[in-house]
Order: sequence, then structure tokens, then C-alpha cells
Amino acid sequence: MNACQCIQGGPTVASTVPSVPTKLVDVEVATTSRRNVPSVVLTGTGPALGPGGDGIDVSDLTGKAGEAVRHDDRWTLGVGTGTLSDYRTAGAALARALSGEDAPKTADVLLTPDFDAEKVRAFVLGAALGGYRFKVTGEEAPRRVGSLRLITADTGFEEVLTSAALKAHALATATALTRDLANAPSNVKDPRWLATTAAKLADRVDGLTATVRDEKWLRQQGFGGVLAVGGGSSRPPRLLELTYGSTGPHLVFVGKGITFDTGGISVKPADGMHLMRTDMAGGGAVISALLAVARRQLPIRVTGLVPCAENHVSGSAYRPGDVVRHYGGATTEVTNTDAEGRMVLADAMAYAVRNLKPDLLVDVATLTGAMKVSLGLRTGGVFSSSDGLAADVIAAGAGVGERWWRMPLLEEHVSAVDSEIADYRQCPPGPGGITAALFLQKFAGDVPWAHLDIAGPARSEKVYDEVVAGATGFGARTLVELAEKYSR
Repeated sequence: MNACQCIQGGPTVASTVPSVPTKLVDVEVATTSRRNVPSVVLTGTGPALGPGGDGIDVSDLTGKAGEAVRHDDRWTLGVGTGTLSDYRTAGAALARALSGEDAPKTADVLLTPDFDAEKVRAFVLGAALGGYRFKVTGEEAPRRVGSLRLITADTGFEEVLTSAALKAHALATATALTRDLANAPSNVKDPRWLATTAAKLADRVDGLTATVRDEKWLRQQGFGGVLAVGGGSSRPPRLLELTYGSTGPHLVFVGKGITFDTGGISVKPADGMHLMRTDMAGGGAVISALLAVARRQLPIRVTGLVPCAENHVSGSAYRPGDVVRHYGGATTEVTNTDAEGRMVLADAMAYAVRNLKPDLLVDVATLTGAMKVSLGLRTGGVFSSSDGLAADVIAAGAGVGERWWRMPLLEEHVSAVDSEIADYRQCPPGPGGITAALFLQKFAGDVPWAHLDIAGPARSEKVYDEVVAGATGFGARTLVELAEKYSR
């Protein structure tokens, strides 16, 4: 039975955002084409596909991934050399091409003989996510294709491809919801909205329980980091706890839920501050992953923790030089109020270690600008003292089109985390991404732990592959894939 326990108070915030979650393109697999339905023929540049065409003049086509060209009532779609990345790009390009005033309600995609489950999964991910749109407007949304049918000539392979398509659509749904939550404007998305929206979604899924705890409970329990960060806002913090399963290994995912980040007293520059509505992208990934794991009924136990707070400037904001006591008693010397993510994560991680007894602990956060410098805007950073866990995260991401790179926990910087007036120093000197991870490691105890810094790939300023401008939803698919691996 589902349960949604909401321990909180305060006024209701009127919603002016599009409905959550965003409706995605439906996809099915079949062995027969339909009459009077536009068809899509695949072309490519690799030897497996050749120029293709199926009777269509392809002399002017390159076959490169994403080249979508209309030929009356038919289309050609380039899939490049047929890599998984090419198929994601092609699927996304098709979804974008089949939009506008004359967008068909549906279309048939004629699969080539080389299609296997992995390629279907990549193509469906692209097709489901490529047409994603989030816009707060009074105008009617532009038309787009509502569904796609993938046509395979191999009748014995239909069930396998259908299973792959369903899994891919579930992963795309998790990504899209993460985008929805991160894109939502912060005049609507305060800590209460984020936590209660997640709880309402969880209440619709069998086996998933949501508990939302308010600032009074946080104060009683000693969540000093969350309270310090949220203390400068008139909209108080929350802690969201999502619980699924009762057997198997216990995974705990912790996601940063900063619904807006001014930087606090260490205020950010005005340029780019509007993007701080997406500073809870890690929390959004955790919420979406728990929903996906529960919908797929994976045989595993997973808990999601999302400490939600708004980091504002006011007379009650926390200050550089403050000493904050976290859940469990450890203290931190504050040196930069704009390093608020690690403050709320520390509380949630300490709570998880003490109360939930996890077999595995993973935190996800848009944590440091240093990671953008280190890895750019399309690769997430993985920090872990466990070689096996780091490899599992990277492999999980590779399987679902999310790229990760392992970063070092350098021993020579460990002592810098120590403070003279508290247990730990919030922003130790040294390489910012690494020292932030070393700070968080103090709160992981002896539990196998990985820190995922998604500051770069969580947002995009342009369209590429299946990504659109705005929040990307990065990380959600990796968490789902990681849970599936451990469920096996």
C-alpha cells in the first residue's frame, strides 16, 4: 500500500508551470506497417547500412546521424555509422522533425536488419526525449508526433525489442521528470513545492512511500546544515524521504535539493544566477530514479533522500565564520555560504548512515564549478574510494548514454578539511571539486560511497543528441541502471 506522510505547514503555492510530468512520444514495436501512415527509412554512412533509401533518391543525402529529410509522405533518417550515440541522435532528430503545423499523429520507422536491443534502446531514448519541451506560456503547445511504431521484419525478435523499448521509455520518463523539476521556475518551486510534488507522484506508484518533514522536525532532529542554508529564506526547508522495497541490498541515493541559490551572503554574480533554479537537479534525479525503480518493480531496497532548501540573502542568512552542527553532532566551520550544497548533503548522508544502514550510498549534486573546468559540460565526475563502485557508476552511465569520469580523492588534501574551531572546514583550500568530495566523505562513515558531481552536464545552453536547452535530466538514468545492476 502506498503512503504519503506530509509533516509540514504553511500556505499553498499556486502553480503556474506546465503539468508534471511532461508527456513523451509513445513507442511500440511491431512486425507490420500501417496503411496511410508516414514511414521513415533509415540511411547511414557505415557499411552495415550503406546509403539505403528503399526506392527513395538518396543521391543528395549524407546519411549522417540526425539527417531527417521529408520526401512527400515518406522520410529518410540518417543514423551515421550505427553507433549507439548515432541512434540516440537520430531518434531525437526524428522527433524534432515530426513537429510543427503538419506534424503527423504517428509514423512507422522501418528498422534495418542490424537492429538489436541496445540499438532500439538508444533510438527510443532519443525519440522520446528529443521532442521534450518546457515552456510557461498561455499559448497552445506546437503539434508534434504522438507515437512511433518500430517495424522489425524478424518476428522472433519482436518480444526482445519490445522489452528494450519499454525499458528505454522508462528511462526517458525519468530523465524528462528530472528536467521538469529542474526547469520549474523558483517563484513556484520552493522547498515545499518540490517535496510535495514528489510525494504526490510517489503516491501513484505501488510500493513507493514518501515522507515530507518540515523545519520543526528538522530542528528537533538537529539538521543544522539544512536549517543554516534555508534560514535566509522566508520559504523554509524540507526533507523528502522516498522508500521502496524491503528485500535485497539497500541502496541510498541522496540528492541536493537547493530550489534556488543566490549564494547567500557570499552572493553570486548576477550573470547566470537565473540558472540557479536548476540547482536541485541532483535531487530531481533521485526523485525520478526512485519513481522509475518502483514502477519497474526491481527486486531491491532503495531509499531516496532530498534535503530541500532555498539559499537566500537576508538578515537571518547564515554567515561566513559560523559554526554549524550537523545531524549526528559533527560541526562545520562555514567559509563560503555559496558552498551550500555540501552543507545539506552532509546532514542527509549522516542521517542515512545512522538510521538506514545502507549497503551503498550515492550522492548526486550540482556541487562545484570546478568540475565544469575539469570535465566540461557533458561529463559527470565520480569520486569514490571503491574501485568497484566507481567502475559500476561509469558502466551504468555508458549503458544509458550518460558519460562519467573518475576523479581522485587526493590524500595530500585530506588534512585541509580539518578546521581549527570546528571538526571540519566547509571549503578547504585546493582543487575545489576534490576538496568538496573529501568534505562529504567525512559523512559517509564506513559505507561504500560515491559522490557524483553533475555541475557541468546538468544544464545545457544548446541542443545536442537527445538533449535540449535547459535542464538535461543528467544522472537519473545512471541511478536507475545502477539499481538494476545491484538488484541482479
